[in-house]
Amino acid sequence: MLQFISDLETAHVGEIRLNEPLASYTTWKIGGPADVFIIPATKEKLVTCIQLLNRYNIPWLVIGRGSNLLVGDQGFRGVVLKINESLEHIRFEGSLVYAGAACSLVKLSRLAAKEGLTGLEFAGGIPGSVGGAVYMNAGSHGSDVSHILKQAEVLLQSGELIIMQKEDLQYAYRHSLLHQVPGIVTEAVFELVEGDRKEIAGAMAAYRDRRVRTQPLQQHSAGSVFRNPAQDHAARLIEAAGLKGLRIGGAEVSEKHANFIVNIGQATAQDVLTLIDLIQTTIKQQYGIELVPEVLVVGTC
Repeated sequence: MLQFISDLETAHVGEIRLNEPLASYTTWKIGGPADVFIIPATKEKLVTCIQLLNRYNIPWLVIGRGSNLLVGDQGFRGVVLKINESLEHIRFEGSLVYAGAACSLVKLSRLAAKEGLTGLEFAGGIPGSVGGAVYMNAGSHGSDVSHILKQAEVLLQSGELIIMQKEDLQYAYRHSLLHQVPGIVTEAVFELVEGDRKEIAGAMAAYRDRRVRTQPLQQHSAGSVFRNPAQDHAARLIEAAGLKGLRIGGAEVSEKHANFIVNIGQATAQDVLTLIDLIQTTIKQQYGIELVPEVLVVGTC
């Protein structure tokens, strides 16, 4: 690891921190330290980092805005790459939108609305980045990334940058090929449609009002914890099972939305994982349904 760090410094890849706590980089505000934490200065420096990681065979993880992510209490043994403003660009070309991986989905949806482009309204309340959304096929309100993505630039584990068309990503519900083939989304191209600005603004306002009414936006969470089972909703099942308000340590099933687990103060990753397991066991026993988490769990508890 010492030689690896020396090579990083020689290559001037960007900011390098050792034993950096990860809790402040996740929306759950949970997580132990990473052995090495890197903020690459540019996309080219990100490529250099991946090439060095590949050469030294060191485990790595990339994070954007830290939503939909649970980091273990003992942290991550390896390297965490933090995507920053060097990949936050947004460019409109007619109905096409070019967005860097670090760009906020909320910001992107608002800018698209101002351009009079429809298709991104569903993303107006997803607290993640473009890169994470492409990776997991993020969605809401009956739509998702697979409906609007044209192509994505992906940095493979080998250090090669390639263009993947939407079909190449093999999208399914909250899933893409990148779950099996490690890679980092660096840019996405979305294909939208010209629409009426007032209608777009109205739809986004309605979605925003609904979120305020139904989601615990003032508490630390990772959004929806479980995928919705076929023909049903995880929140309905959890609420029907009487699990709203269930608490383990500092983790609690939200009283406002049963598919959210909130950090009510000093929650550990183990608290959250124990609560997830209890919810899954209860729903399986009562309804015979396997709830599948959509949050990514990394590191050691």
